[in-house]
Amino acid sequence: MTAPEPLGLIAGGGVMPLRVADAASRAGRPVFAALIEGFADPRDFTAWPHEVVRLGAVGALFAALRRNRVRQLVLAGRVKRPSFLSLRLDGEGVRLAAKVGRKAIFGGDDALLRAVVDVLREEGFDPLGAQQVFADLLIEGGCPTRARPDADAMADIRRGISVARQLGQADAGQGCVVQQGLVLAVEAIEGTDAMLARCADLAREGPGGVLVKLVKPSQSKLVDLPVIGPDTIRAAAAAGLRGVAVEARNGHVGTIVLDRDVTISEANAAGLFLLAMDADQVLNQGENA
Repeated sequence: MTAPEPLGLIAGGGVMPLRVADAASRAGRPVFAALIEGFADPRDFTAWPHEVVRLGAVGALFAALRRNRVRQLVLAGRVKRPSFLSLRLDGEGVRLAAKVGRKAIFGGDDALLRAVVDVLREEGFDPLGAQQVFADLLIEGGCPTRARPDADAMADIRRGISVARQLGQADAGQGCVVQQGLVLAVEAIEGTDAMLARCADLAREGPGGVLVKLVKPSQSKLVDLPVIGPDTIRAAAAAGLRGVAVEARNGHVGTIVLDRDVTISEANAAGLFLLAMDADQVLNQGENA
């Protein structure tokens, strides 16, 4: 009997790569992890074969994946995007950088990640979305918390949807914070938690604001879907928000909620709502109200 083909994991920081590796292992599939140096901690991956690869060492990455018989792979985890000039690309990286062009390298995250996925395919790999391995990652529609958004919160959510979609169209970010119709902050390269930290000093008196996170309109469905988790809820509570609204699952697209039970428990403890929504439906309901 032929041994199952290993699932490759190009791992950055955070718990997401570990969740994917756990899910694959529980399904009986071996895992090989290529750990991005400075982001993924090798001590977290002692249960799986792994190698540490420097960001920019593209040839070493491909060699490690092929040496471990990887064809299907998942990109997961946080990687802070460095300056292109600081990458120290190896020969293979230089060749591929010339191939993908300046538009991808100096564009937004989605443009770059789409180019990365295309390169992986051209090199004979089959990139998968983390949600295709760990099916429960994407949150279904509804409000699983005790707190629920009232009419004023829904108005802020609709405003947030409009702003987040413009951000996504520009490939700038996935989220924003709206309070009483005012946009307190928009997400850019700093990420959601840093954006929320800024909001604490910007909040107005009265009902707190709402964090809205959406899938970018033209985003790759294999990498960088919106992610929230317990840390997001804690940061939202510390910023004085009253809720979080995210895009619900639609097939293999939507918002990834890490440690869902803990996330919901944290939201309940803080008195926040968590709404998983169909953004178009929410906008239409507002127009018909």
